[in-house]
Amino acid sequence: MSTLSRTPEAQGAEPGIALRSHLRHIGALARRNALQIKQDPESMFDVLLMPIVFVLLFVYVFGGAIAGRGNQQDYVNYLVPGLMAMMGMNVAMGIGTGINDDFRKGVMDRFRTMPIARSSVLIAKIIVELGRMLVAVAILLGMGFLLGLEVQTSAGGLLAAVALSAVFGSALMWVFMLLGLALPTAQAVQGMAMLVLMPLQFGSSIFAPPSTMPGWLQAFTDYNPLSNLADAVRGLMGGGPVAQPVWMTLAWTAGITLVAAPLAVARFRRKT
Repeated sequence: MSTLSRTPEAQGAEPGIALRSHLRHIGALARRNALQIKQDPESMFDVLLMPIVFVLLFVYVFGGAIAGRGNQQDYVNYLVPGLMAMMGMNVAMGIGTGINDDFRKGVMDRFRTMPIARSSVLIAKIIVELGRMLVAVAILLGMGFLLGLEVQTSAGGLLAAVALSAVFGSALMWVFMLLGLALPTAQAVQGMAMLVLMPLQFGSSIFAPPSTMPGWLQAFTDYNPLSNLADAVRGLMGGGPVAQPVWMTLAWTAGITLVAAPLAVARFRRKT
């Protein structure tokens, strides 16, 4: 971590950082975060077990009621793309509690004295969390294939679906990072995150077609970014229209990032 060594002029204000140095700092910090996971493997339990639990729970508990008895395989093809949209949001919640915990433990006090761009700390966290998210998606797809998931388009369509989910998930990470920086405790971050997660997840097309919902809820699902992402992933994996949901998802991604990322960086600078 020599790239993060302290220099006398680094105390206090953030110096001007060249792009090459910025990238080097991001790499060093990402390596630090990855080593933390290696030293604390229990931190991976959520991404390893959550996809398995969700698939088994919804396919075998709710699948018969939603798709009809004996039609669980059809429900797998509907559910798994929707869960890919949900994985990013659930993994992103961890980044908020993690950064809040880093402040509580004093980790950020050390970064305050280093000649690094404040954004490099946050970007490094996002890179590592994206890696965790991709592990969760891989396990989710593995469970889906075991239960009869079919990709009716191509390998390229599957990769595009994974990439779209990752891009949207990275935007959500800025939101939860902002919550982690703004709220006083990790418990408060988790509580606020659940208030955001629950309506977006269950008021969407992830688990059931919106056509079965009352009109006012259908209107909500039409504008819910998770519905757009779930519909885009289904189209990329199973065929069907993809242009509108893909562009809507990308628009949501850009909008969320443009608003949340500068606010998170500014908040982090004030706290450090």
